[in-house]
Amino acid sequence: MPDGARRLPSRGLRRLARRASIGLCLLIPGQALAEPAGIVLDAVFAEPTTRYPHGVLGDDEEWGALRLTVSSGAQGAVREVTLRLPATRVFEDLAPRLADLDFDGAPEVVVVESDAAKGARLSIYGAGGLVAATPFIGRPFRWLAPLGAADLDGDGAVELAYIDRPHLAKTLRVWRYADATLTEIASAPGLTNHRIGEGFISGGIRACGQVPEIITTDAGWRNIVATRLEGGQLHSAVVGPFDGPQSFAAALTCEGTSSR
Repeated sequence: MPDGARRLPSRGLRRLARRASIGLCLLIPGQALAEPAGIVLDAVFAEPTTRYPHGVLGDDEEWGALRLTVSSGAQGAVREVTLRLPATRVFEDLAPRLADLDFDGAPEVVVVESDAAKGARLSIYGAGGLVAATPFIGRPFRWLAPLGAADLDGDGAVELAYIDRPHLAKTLRVWRYADATLTEIASAPGLTNHRIGEGFISGGIRACGQVPEIITTDAGWRNIVATRLEGGQLHSAVVGPFDGPQSFAAALTCEGTSSR
């Protein structure tokens, strides 16, 4: 699940998204669906739209659909599936993230989905539609910035981390994914990974030692901070000063930084 990705120019993304669609086209309902057999091989956003005028990522264009390339059946037949959002929602994100959240060898698709009345949520999709999601933040034009997914505490389940409202609440939230359900297990204020209008999301999850660490800045963008999940609690430590995007790159590659 890549972190620190930049928002690609919308023209380039349109070229990727407007490939011929083969197979199923689904309207995504509000409730979660059971994921059918099949392996998601690729995912791109499709159907650019300006119906949600937030512009948090530096432009006024978001996405109305998610296009999946799926392999299924005994012969591994490949088909394309388009998952189309209702008119009140968009994918307010850089690109879909593929991550095997349940260790079954097949990736799930992790995206930021925003509602015109309720703001953003973190959503997980499979070939059949929505698998699980966090609650919407609760107000329009309120967003979240993903950081990544990993087994953060060594319990055998994957946790997903994001910053809730990186320009306002600046709160790190960690959710555990198990049995196709997301459960919030920890949160910590005073951390962020995005400034409004930036076409990229900073930070991520690193593995410099035996314990994964979440990399963000503090709320004032003064220091790079590494946060661990231990004993059900989040513990943060400064690993160095923030001095531009290269500070995140150095921390994520463990160059000269230590949180303990």
